[in-house]
Order: sequence, then structure tokens, then C-alpha cells
Amino acid sequence: MTAQLNPFRKAFQQPTRQRINWFPGHMNKGMRQIQQKLRNVDCIVEIHDARIPLAGRNSQFFDTITGSGVKPHILVLNKIDLLGPKQQRSVTQQLRRQQPELRNILFTNCKDQRNHGVLDILPLATRLVADSSRYNRAQSAEHNIMIIGVPNVGKSSIINVLRNVHLKKRSAARVGAEAGVTRAVGERIKIQEKPAVYMIDTPGILQPSVTDDEMGMKLALVGCLPDHIVGEDLIADYLLYWLNKHRRFEYVEKLSLSSGPSDSISTVLAEYAHTEGLFHRVKQYDGQVEVMTNLLAAARKFIHFFRTGQLGSINLDEQS
Repeated sequence: MTAQLNPFRKAFQQPTRQRINWFPGHMNKGMRQIQQKLRNVDCIVEIHDARIPLAGRNSQFFDTITGSGVKPHILVLNKIDLLGPKQQRSVTQQLRRQQPELRNILFTNCKDQRNHGVLDILPLATRLVADSSRYNRAQSAEHNIMIIGVPNVGKSSIINVLRNVHLKKRSAARVGAEAGVTRAVGERIKIQEKPAVYMIDTPGILQPSVTDDEMGMKLALVGCLPDHIVGEDLIADYLLYWLNKHRRFEYVEKLSLSSGPSDSISTVLAEYAHTEGLFHRVKQYDGQVEVMTNLLAAARKFIHFFRTGQLGSINLDEQS
């Protein structure tokens, strides 16, 4: 399908709203707690969303705890089921161009306990710890692994899967569908008996201010920021912009848009809402009630289609 006469935006411009800034008190507290516990940590496992391999990784914070090379570091790109295995090689190349020292990268789907990436986490971490200089931890037979990353990328879910796989025990880390479920650095959670391996869950940590609008919208689109902080209408508009820019027009069929691709989010949502019968009653200033298309409900459905992979496998950091 081609865009034909529909001109598309060359850049995404946010309306005159306050810049995305989601750094509540528990994040600041979490950063301090993480740094305090590092002395007793043997390996850092950083979890990130595979659909945004570059965007949102808190470089300053991660450099502080892994940049010296003292602590072994593994980058786990989760939700690979939503990206697709064919893109793993190009994503790995992207990451290593940006961060040449990055050696240990795994791709996981924490919903699948038989996923090779999930099963590789513990053996790789154990080997890296055995090969490292543990300094003050050299006499300890136990391995402590700290799980870090931005909000809502599956940190707690991966801990629970590994605990179930290696100990056959039920979940120990609290999980949720929205960002911000884990709000403090947790106690050690046992994952394996021999050698004794413990994991430490941490709250999602973002940069104190998301200064790049595009990066902020990518984080919002994959769910690393609560939808209400950014606004579903704005998230849906960014999704439309990205799809058009990369000529990914699968949304036209998914949303049953008879008019074809469009650069106007209001046009897209209005047509989809009308087709799907998404209406609501709105009280006007004069007291009259008018039935109108529910654009918010349509925006939420559009975002849901992306987040569940119904618009195809998408790497939001893909170069156009």
C-alpha cells in the first residue's frame, strides 16, 4: 500500500505541554538503595524492552554501577515475542555501535518458561561471577544478582520465571501491567540452591528528566510511563506518526480505514470509532446530551494493538 497523496510529518512535535517528567520520590529513593547494596552484589542484570533497544536506558546511572567493569553486566532485552527473532541481529549491531563494550546480550520472552534466552540468564550470570574478581565477596559461596532497568519491562516477571524454573516455587516478586509496581529495592529472592543464587528486585529507574521528546514518546508507547501521565491521545498520535514515517501501513487494515493512510490522528480515531461503534454521551453547556464518537476509547484500542503485536513486529529505534 502506498501513501499516494497523503503527506506525512517529517518530525513529531508535541503540543505545548509540559515536558515529560516522571521521577517520583520512590525512584530517587530506589537509586540510593541500589547504590548502597552494590557492595554485596556480584552481577548486574539490566532488563529492557526489546522494542526500544536504545531509547530510555539510563546511561548516567548505569555507567555509575557498571561502567567501571568491576561488576559483570548482562543486558536482557525482554518481550522479544513482540519484536520478532529476525530483528535480533540488527538490534545487537545497533547496541554495539552505541556501546562497543557491551558483550553479554540476551533476548527473552518471560511469558515462555522454555524460552532459550530466559534459560540462559542464570548460567551466564554464574559463569561471569566465577570469572570475575569479587573482592570483598570472594569468600562467599552465594551469588547475589541485582535486576535493574526502566519501569514495566518485566524485571519482576523474569525473577518469578527463574524461581519457578530452578526451584519449582511460586512467584515471589510482585508484578503488574502498569509502570511503577515495584517501588523499593526488595529483599533477596532465592532462585537456585547449588550454588545458592539470589536475585534482588529494584524499582524501575528513569532519567530524572526525559529531555528528548521522541525518546519520551517511545517510552510511553511501550508502557514504561503511565498512560495518564502523557495522555493516550498523544501516545496514539506518536504511534501514527511513527508508522507513517516508516511506511508501516498495517494499521489501515487493522482499523478498517476505508480512506487509507492518514497523518491526522483525529481523522483516524474518528473513523475507527464510528466503524466499531465506539460512542459516548457528552453533556453540552446548554444541558443537552449529545452522542459523540469516543476518541479516547479508539486511542486506547490503537495503542493496545501496538502493545500486543497486532500491528506487526516493530523496533521503535529502527532507522528510517
